[in-house]
Amino acid sequence: MGLLSNAAAILGKEVRTEFRSRELLSTTIVFVLIVVVLFSFTFGPTSNESRRFGPGLLWLAFLFAASLMLQPCFLREQVNDTLSALRLAASDPFAIFLAKIGANTVFLLLTELIMLPVFAILFNVHYQSQLPGLLLTFFLGSLGVATAGTALAAISTQAKMRELLLPVLLLPVLAPILIASTEVTVGLMSPEPFMEWKGIGFILVFDVVFLTALWLFGEYLLEE
Repeated sequence: MGLLSNAAAILGKEVRTEFRSRELLSTTIVFVLIVVVLFSFTFGPTSNESRRFGPGLLWLAFLFAASLMLQPCFLREQVNDTLSALRLAASDPFAIFLAKIGANTVFLLLTELIMLPVFAILFNVHYQSQLPGLLLTFFLGSLGVATAGTALAAISTQAKMRELLLPVLLLPVLAPILIASTEVTVGLMSPEPFMEWKGIGFILVFDVVFLTALWLFGEYLLEE
């Protein structure tokens, strides 16, 4: 109970801070919408082209959103050395990671849900009948991106070139889950929609592996 209560308290702090300032969400949403609009000019919105390239471009835009959101994940805790205070307040260091992962997942999902109708209009894609499957894919994919990205953000915060290190690390680490999420989304947006359960299973394994790794080794990532 101590772990969950600490994580809930820190998560509440993260969400309140963001919705008070609205700096991260507003900047990310505007940037990603611009990216999607630019993609729409590159590929004509015919049905075949949209179903072929659309899901990959969509998850590429999500990667851009994640890179913007994850960068300040631990950097803002260094301003007044609040990370040390969090480590003293939390009974388990994993509670800090759980809260950060939860906040990043929520922010990513909000961005994706705002972007999905715009993407559907620009690329002439119909997704309403497969909305439950898409929401499941977005949630599991966002959880995996947030989990791995939060771990990498904790690592890069200690580096001298941290602004450059995180984007360099993100793509190779997140490539497997991005590919799996794209394949599942392709199946859901195909002319005869279907759920790619193997892809969902892979995403679940990815999430569990990174969550377990953070639970076991997260304390060492917070050391200076």
